[in-house]
Amino acid sequence: MSGMSRRSLLTTTAGAAAGLAVAGCGTGKKSGGGERTGEPSGASGAHAPAKTVKLIGDGSTAYTGDQPHQPAVERLEPGQTPPQFVIFSWDGAGEVGTGLFPRFRKLAADHGVSMTFFLSGLYLLPEDKKLEYDPPNSPLGASDIGYLADDHLRMTLDNVRQAWQEGHEIGTHFNGHFCAGPGSVGRWTPADWKSEIDQARTFVTTWKTQTGWQDEDPLPFDYDKELIGARTPCLLGQDQWLPTAAALGFRYDASSPGGNQIWPAKKQGLWDLPLQLIPFPGHSFEVLSMDYNMLANQSHAATSSDPRNYPYWREQATASYIAGFERAYQTNRAPYYIGNHFEQWNGGIYMDAVENAFKYIATAGHDDVRIVSFRQFVDWLDAQDPAVLDRLRRLEVGQAPSQGWKDFMTLPAPVPAETTSSSVPMA
Repeated sequence: MSGMSRRSLLTTTAGAAAGLAVAGCGTGKKSGGGERTGEPSGASGAHAPAKTVKLIGDGSTAYTGDQPHQPAVERLEPGQTPPQFVIFSWDGAGEVGTGLFPRFRKLAADHGVSMTFFLSGLYLLPEDKKLEYDPPNSPLGASDIGYLADDHLRMTLDNVRQAWQEGHEIGTHFNGHFCAGPGSVGRWTPADWKSEIDQARTFVTTWKTQTGWQDEDPLPFDYDKELIGARTPCLLGQDQWLPTAAALGFRYDASSPGGNQIWPAKKQGLWDLPLQLIPFPGHSFEVLSMDYNMLANQSHAATSSDPRNYPYWREQATASYIAGFERAYQTNRAPYYIGNHFEQWNGGIYMDAVENAFKYIATAGHDDVRIVSFRQFVDWLDAQDPAVLDRLRRLEVGQAPSQGWKDFMTLPAPVPAETTSSSVPMA
């Protein structure tokens, strides 16, 4: 299954990423030390010829050309079975010395596929500059997630650099992650969301100014152009966020909770790509396709429980992810979205579960499965005939075309205009 997202409808068009030789940005020598946990995975282009980059703003980001390892997109032909898209995404995307960010980057590189990392802006803001953050309806510097220590901030930068060069998408998870109380993101107005996303962008694009680490390499992309998608904290506030997102040119949102495994539609002009309800072995109800929801149902959100439960819970979570994949693949081919955090809840069983499910999907031998980022998926959606997508949306959860894919995907030929004028009654 290695390289499966590079076949057929999605084929590689870019070579390996080039290493950075930053013009006007010092020697590129790392300052401040700190053990790196984001070392090259073999796909980061660390040994490729250096190329000059164009610095942006204070040099925190830079234009280095088109992103490597991006697939070309083709339209479905009449009668063609749609591929099975699978999107693995990560909320927060900070590396705090656990090795989880490089672990899953390597997993993706080993199989030649891409993921989406929703970066929290605060993870690039030093704690001693926390008062630079002005969250809506909360005090200056307030946050329901922690600020990163300097060595962890460096690790995060290192992993984000390499992730983009390896072909992964860098989206946004905003900043302070407020889930409850008067400052909850669920209470924010479109203007509040505008303030929040502006600040998230600022923290990502001015981290050199905030940290003083002028000798560090920039992030190798223009964030203002690369950022096209988001997931809101706690999956709250989407209706109020979408007007701002649309005005800013975002193309998709992945914040809806409790979506079904059906083909997506647009909401307020953006592709609505929700976490989905999937089978939950041993239960009559379904569970949301995210690690936190597995946790909530297994240990009532306790992150450190009786270790004797861990083997069964790990197996159950793995089986749930696999069941969601199989249901889609065997029936309506609806895209499958899985959300995660870099966490070690209940002994790290959810990280093991998502890796086990990933390997199951990636090595099953299906040439028509595509593990891609959200960005790559919406590129594919936007390239399709809208009538084809409308037809796919007719299929319900677990519903395969009764007449088979070839007949289902063969649209009837348009009726000539002269025929319709005589046979269709006037309104």
